[in-house]
Amino acid sequence: NGLIGEAEAEAARVEVSRRLIAAADVAEVKIPQSDNAQAGRRRWTAVAALALLPAVAVTSYLALGSPEMPGAPLASRGGAAAENRSIEALVAQVEAHVEASPNDGKAWEVLAPVYMRLGRADDAVTAWRNAIRLNGSSASREADFGEAVVAAADGVVTPEAKAAFERALALDKQDVMARFYLGMAADQDGRRADADSIWGELLASAPPGATWVEAVRHAMARPTQAAARSPTPGPSAADVEAASGLNENDRNAMIGAMVTRLADRLKQNGGDIDGWQRLLRAYMVLGDRVQARAAAGNARRALASDPDKTRQLNDTIKSLGVEG
Repeated sequence: NGLIGEAEAEAARVEVSRRLIAAADVAEVKIPQSDNAQAGRRRWTAVAALALLPAVAVTSYLALGSPEMPGAPLASRGGAAAENRSIEALVAQVEAHVEASPNDGKAWEVLAPVYMRLGRADDAVTAWRNAIRLNGSSASREADFGEAVVAAADGVVTPEAKAAFERALALDKQDVMARFYLGMAADQDGRRADADSIWGELLASAPPGATWVEAVRHAMARPTQAAARSPTPGPSAADVEAASGLNENDRNAMIGAMVTRLADRLKQNGGDIDGWQRLLRAYMVLGDRVQARAAAGNARRALASDPDKTRQLNDTIKSLGVEG
């Protein structure tokens, strides 16, 4: 608004974004795409991720600004009340700003990673798309945009996401996130040797103390370790490994059995919002909209007494296009 100098305004913006990201510590980033020759294998990978495997965090968000930056300048303007403001209120404030000033690229860039940390992947996709449109393309923006697209697609490296990672590498051949997800795309295509080669080169180039090394190792150890960590009943690690060698009909039968087990569990524990969301996504990945709509109705009845879970459910139903 012209009340403070440009340098101070920029420092305040960086500090706000740093605090927003620090406050949004409930991230759920999903990793784990799809040509007819690979459709069966990719469908297996996506459904297994949705119905079986917990999300694996693969990246560390880069703080926007320096952690050592003193908070006093911003605190002195906002007062103690700002410190107690909820993350939702802070995000709402920035959202109100971009609604009034939709061409503020820096504000969109502040919102995008926060949306990701809050699990609002669809919103993150929109925010990164606007940030790139207004601020220009860069390796980090393209890679972050691609990751948001993957998260919004429930772990599938879609063609749009893959194109974003390729643009990132064209700008920076060493971009870690882009290299990781292109390895994931190869793995989802059934090209395990290519995936391991990409990830192996990534590990070989890792600087000492790189925080993402363990995530890459976890990905290379798939699927045994991931299945062992899963709290959701389903196929054993050996079953998951064996599925990659099954023909289309047998693999579909195994996927169907896995989804059925999840559906049966939800009959006993109807309050599990995460389970309902996984079930809906699995049905949509399988292309079974009839079952997805039936599950949506069952979920609404089971969660009717919990407004917050009902809201989450309805958001998922809308984002997946179950009813439309």
